[in-house]
Amino acid sequence: MADQANPFESLQEQVDDAAAFLDAPAGVLDRLKNPERVLETNLTFELDDGSLETVRAYRSQFNGDRGPYKGGIRYHPGVSRDEVKALSGWMAYKCAVVDVPYGGGKGGIAIDPADYSESELERLTRSFAKELRPLIGEDRDIPAPDVNTGQREMNWIKDTYETLENTTAPGVITGKALDSGGSEGRVEATGRSVALAAREAFDWLDRDLAGATVAVQGYGNAGSVAAALLDDLGADVVAVSDSSGGIRAPDGLDPRAVKTHKAETGSVSGYGDAAALTNEELLTLDVDLLVPAALENAIDGDLATDVRADVVVEAANGPLTPDADDVLVDKDVYVVPDILANAGGVTVSYFEWVQNRQRFYWTEERVNEELERVITEAFDGMVDAYGARDTPNLRTAAYVVAIDRIVDAYDQAGNWP
Repeated sequence: MADQANPFESLQEQVDDAAAFLDAPAGVLDRLKNPERVLETNLTFELDDGSLETVRAYRSQFNGDRGPYKGGIRYHPGVSRDEVKALSGWMAYKCAVVDVPYGGGKGGIAIDPADYSESELERLTRSFAKELRPLIGEDRDIPAPDVNTGQREMNWIKDTYETLENTTAPGVITGKALDSGGSEGRVEATGRSVALAAREAFDWLDRDLAGATVAVQGYGNAGSVAAALLDDLGADVVAVSDSSGGIRAPDGLDPRAVKTHKAETGSVSGYGDAAALTNEELLTLDVDLLVPAALENAIDGDLATDVRADVVVEAANGPLTPDADDVLVDKDVYVVPDILANAGGVTVSYFEWVQNRQRFYWTEERVNEELERVITEAFDGMVDAYGARDTPNLRTAAYVVAIDRIVDAYDQAGNWP
């Protein structure tokens, strides 16, 4: 695994790759390779025993030419300044490729949430919300859940912001619980877009997804939902993994039963009669479809030489390094990039924000129908660019589409002062 690869450098390399197929001034492209601002703060909060602890937290805002900054907040020991910068950039291009009117944002706190009680996490989250208060807002920057955060943390941030501002502003954050202004379909949105992207890719390649073998690395929300929906489409999920290891059943697994097992035991390991395997073994299985759904840099150039999947659909952000992309191009492996494949989360977050602003809420059926339209249209736009611009892979094509849209917005606004 490429644990030491710098995700921000990977992002900049991906932008450079796309720039070769664009007619945009160098100064504008340089602007599109760096965030506009980054908050780096130390949060001091009280533990249950009355002692104090200080941890590092970040929020990066990457290009607001197309609208307010948008992106999740993650709680993970690996959170760093460069990581949130990269993730905020991927968010900017993700929003542009699916034509959602947002810029890119991302934040995080460098902790392992398993080390803290619920009350400690609430105090920490509210402390972070207080620091974020000058930066966020319904028309400024709209956070959302990410790794190890969910509705609970989003509700705390919303309540802290509204209390300090003495207002009601449900649109200040998305990914909330339904009774706090959340949207139907939001929890499944990222995994749903992964399944939709896989369906579109197999159709484009004139292959049948029904009966295709699938391996999913990472069995959190996105991975488990994608696995279940792919199973519904007739695919055979033959292997899944989480941070503790993986399981394999050549005749296929029941993705929903595996999720229940993980909820009860804390891991996918030990499920039924499935054989054990490592994450690296899963990533190199001979399957039709590989879904990396964990953290960034899961597959580097060395590991990519052993990847035997025919199609890779990225549910995680940045799971392949640029070196891995080059290797997979040479092996004729098609990669549906993260900025399209996992864009369901931000797309339904946008729907949630629209509903919050209107105070009018949609049915789950409408949410899912609109999401399918957005993802299929974005996929069509990406493959059109792939053919018209003769890009080396789908990722570069997606960046070409996204950067074109951001540059157009910048040109239309003009540079001030």
